[in-house]
Amino acid sequence: MNPTIKLGSRRVDPTSAPYVIAEIGVNHEGSIQQAKRLIELAKEGGADAAKFQSYKAGTLASRHSPSYWDNSKEPTRSQHELFLKYDAFEPDDYRALAAHCRRVGIDFLSTPFDDAAVEFLDPLVPFFKIASADLTNVPFLRKVAATHKPVVLSVGAATLPEIDIAVRELNRAGCSELALLHCILNYPTINENAHLRMIEGLKRVYPSLVIGYSDHTLPDETMTSLLTAYLLGAVILEKHFTHDKTLPGNDHYHAMDKADLARFVEMSQRVRCLLGEQTHKEPVPSEDIARRNARRSIVVVSDLSEGHVIKASDVTCKRPGTGISPLHWDEVIGMRLLRPLQADHVLQWADLLRVE
Repeated sequence: MNPTIKLGSRRVDPTSAPYVIAEIGVNHEGSIQQAKRLIELAKEGGADAAKFQSYKAGTLASRHSPSYWDNSKEPTRSQHELFLKYDAFEPDDYRALAAHCRRVGIDFLSTPFDDAAVEFLDPLVPFFKIASADLTNVPFLRKVAATHKPVVLSVGAATLPEIDIAVRELNRAGCSELALLHCILNYPTINENAHLRMIEGLKRVYPSLVIGYSDHTLPDETMTSLLTAYLLGAVILEKHFTHDKTLPGNDHYHAMDKADLARFVEMSQRVRCLLGEQTHKEPVPSEDIARRNARRSIVVVSDLSEGHVIKASDVTCKRPGTGISPLHWDEVIGMRLLRPLQADHVLQWADLLRVE
């Protein structure tokens, strides 16, 4: 059965246009106005969803949690310290952002990082996105699944047995629609570590699930990582989003901006057109004229009289393909002519009688 998942107003499956999530995260840097502007830019760039992160430093990380990102780009050495800088938004702020998304015409998302966030986000989001780091957080998975909303789960740094457990727990707790996003938990991810072929592996292991990709590579002019992921079958694509890639710190340096996003959306539309939806190999309607005229038929080499028994030297193969196909060459040899034929005649079955 073709895997499918309902994401906002769209139903996504392996032949869909990619569902693109602009991961604003905390690139608003605590400004509600900047957050709203980023929503607008994401819409202008062509994203399907604008996504934030809902957490409080105190419930997310201990004061002794070390950093795991490139400290030359984000010098903060403690996760708790970094998260404390960006956890200013309260539930009412997210409600305001969700309302702004509705006005703009883009899906509102925010990744919850604690039970309280799941509860206040539940009426605001069309589906839940769960971060890779919570893939093994069984009670949290159950909390999200109990909302009975679709779930998109990033699987960065995960083993297949860990993913199996997460899928099982989500399904058992009430999640009936689930997608997995390939992801590498490096900030940024160098190209050699992206391992996009893992998308094919996830499709093979989880054929009943929609597969996507959450990207942390540095964006380039052709958005190569996202385009490649789409070509490999990832139809949910998430990437950090900013208004200014030159800003220091946190997630700006490996994010895409509106121009990057717009280029990717345009390229993905072109690629989807090229890919088509059909996987079974057969002639397409536009090839009908070529099948008739560019293929070959069995053609008479010289004038032949009625009653002549066809020999191999009497015929050849020429265009068009409107007569007897060369597939029947062996069958035609030894048949008798029912009427005289001139040279270059395109042989038809009505010209022939089988010799008994």
